[in-house]
Amino acid sequence: MSQISSTPNSSAVEIKKVVRRRVVRTVNAIPENILNNEELNQAIKLLPANYNFEIHKTVWHIEKNKATRVALQFPEGLLMYSCIISDILETFCKVEVVIMGDVTYGACCIDDYSAISLGCDFMVHYGHSCLVPVNTTKIKTMYVFVEIGINTSHFIETVKLNFKPNSRLCFVGIVQFLSSLHYAKKQLEDQYTIIIPQSKPLSPGEVLGCTSPRLPEIDAIVFLGDGRFHLESILIHNPGVPAYAYDPYSKKLTIEKYNHEQMYNLRQDAINTARKAKRFGLILGTLGRQGSPKVLEDIEARLIKADKEYTIVLLSEIYPQKLDTFSDIDCWIQIACPRLSIDWGYAFSKPLLSPYELSVALGNIKWQQPYPMDFYSNESLGTYTPNHIKIPVNTSIEY
Repeated sequence: MSQISSTPNSSAVEIKKVVRRRVVRTVNAIPENILNNEELNQAIKLLPANYNFEIHKTVWHIEKNKATRVALQFPEGLLMYSCIISDILETFCKVEVVIMGDVTYGACCIDDYSAISLGCDFMVHYGHSCLVPVNTTKIKTMYVFVEIGINTSHFIETVKLNFKPNSRLCFVGIVQFLSSLHYAKKQLEDQYTIIIPQSKPLSPGEVLGCTSPRLPEIDAIVFLGDGRFHLESILIHNPGVPAYAYDPYSKKLTIEKYNHEQMYNLRQDAINTARKAKRFGLILGTLGRQGSPKVLEDIEARLIKADKEYTIVLLSEIYPQKLDTFSDIDCWIQIACPRLSIDWGYAFSKPLLSPYELSVALGNIKWQQPYPMDFYSNESLGTYTPNHIKIPVNTSIEY
């Protein structure tokens, strides 16, 4: 990736705090005795000032639900704050706190089942959006996005410096920076045509590594966030659209590329090999909620209809050495993370297909170009995704 200009006048740039409107509701309003608890407010100061862990709201929800044992789940990047938050909640809520230390890759990894097995009656999941609705979790659950305040003025000035006025821009990012993204749009829309797309059930502007929107005709994608995993999703889904990433930590704007042709060739080779397979292994991911029983049932029905033998294997982590022990399996289908097949499929000795790729191999759908990034979308192309409306298994889908 190439770095381009991103220092418009950094010495004169101020840090703008994201302004949040307080909507007072009688039922959900946080009591004043929690908001004005001086000892609690002093304890909160131990956490980074620009990270919104919503401690007051968490204390209120724990008290309101009369919880006694609380599970906390963090992505790797926030786990360093887990002990401080645990101490705060134990001190001010008089509850026992369990920190769940297993790896958490994304919102799909929410582990309400483990929380229940640990005897917890309340769970707080940090750093991701509500991909699994709270009315479907098996335990009372609260999501904390952990919004991070950034130097929005620098981001805005960087956009002005690098894009011509009247450019048609698409703003997307990760959930921690969505407030900053929307604020920047308001400040720039008198000079640019800016869209913030939505792939429901995700929030407007949010992209995941497996789910992103197809875009209308635009001049460039501007991604706000660190790392490439989520960014690559919208690159895969929108080939040919110039893409740029602004890292709010380094304050650098970079040109981002993706090798579509190489990915297409690798995945089509795997699909073609899978067409010759006699026995399939169906992996249901057990890392949190990654695996979808609904998708598993759909794939089973399609394999039965195609007169294929299969074996179901439950795995929390999928890696080549583990799968190599199953020598009688000709092809693997993993119902966990589609990006595992795209990013790491080449490292496995047998084809490792996503549910979409199996549908192509069985002839249920045609190969899609661009490659679909719609795994959690409500408007996904087929029943190989968790949120798709159920279609009879004998339906042949063409797009």
